[in-house]
Amino acid sequence: MSASTVSRALRDISGVSASTRKRVQEAAEELGYVISPSASRLATGRTRTVAVVVPLLSKWFFAEVIAAAGRGLSRDGYDVLLVELSTPELRDRFFASPRLRGRSDAALVVALQLTPIELAALQGQGQTVALVGSQQDGASSVRVEDRAGGRAAARHLLNLGHERIAFLGIREAEGAPLGGVPPAERLLGYRDALAEAGLSPEADLEAAADNTVDAGAAAMGALLTAADPPTAVVAASDELALGAMATLRGMGMDVPGDFSVVGYDNHELAGAVGLTTMDQGVSEQGLLAAEAILAALAGAPASSSLIEPRLIVRGTTAPPRRLRRSTLSS
Repeated sequence: MSASTVSRALRDISGVSASTRKRVQEAAEELGYVISPSASRLATGRTRTVAVVVPLLSKWFFAEVIAAAGRGLSRDGYDVLLVELSTPELRDRFFASPRLRGRSDAALVVALQLTPIELAALQGQGQTVALVGSQQDGASSVRVEDRAGGRAAARHLLNLGHERIAFLGIREAEGAPLGGVPPAERLLGYRDALAEAGLSPEADLEAAADNTVDAGAAAMGALLTAADPPTAVVAASDELALGAMATLRGMGMDVPGDFSVVGYDNHELAGAVGLTTMDQGVSEQGLLAAEAILAALAGAPASSSLIEPRLIVRGTTAPPRRLRRSTLSS
């Protein structure tokens, strides 16, 4: 039996009969032989590594996507190389140099709206590319129907009888690497729902803040200063929603007795605080992206997946107090 046949059998490569493969693997087991990953990578030209590129490692969303993608990739024997592009300067340097050449076989890019030049730079380094939260020709993608999500969140409040509904969106600093398309789509969905109900958007009922609890708290305080204050809010993230709830309760308002709040994400803390929110399948996004990467590495064409967010009704939404009073009096 030739050395090449033994090598193919041990690495589970086609071209070896089942009986020969079994004999080789049994012999290797008896001898305690273990395949050298580095030698295997040299022989195949593959690194068996996927780079996961994110704007921030510290945020819950990115951690969940990375964890889910990592589980999917590891099942197929791939390692994960993490790349954080937290500033415009880091992003520029990353795409201007062949950082991934010879280090990874593919790049899974999360929440970065790549330019055609940036995508070409990755592909020029031999990277198979999958995108989470954006779409480009020539790359697989996993996206969420964020406009539908914003619409569903606002419809829920409208169906409860709210008419003064605010929107608390995500503001990005100028030049920030985070891709802003999903938050913008959620705002459009909110406006769609208002239009369906015959209501017009009002500038003093729309606010944007950094995606943190503290910023959400401050923005909620500003929204409450409107001449005709809202009775409910759609927040573009659960972190903003948690901040809004802190401000409302700090002012002595009951949630949902005096004010209703809907978040977006289904953050791990959402269930603990009873937050009504839009579940955007965060772990599912990571797993689908990993599956798309593996399929493309195996020769499949680029694919596209679209996730429909689901409304999770918990304890932060109720009809406005005026309707509850009229129901009781009748």
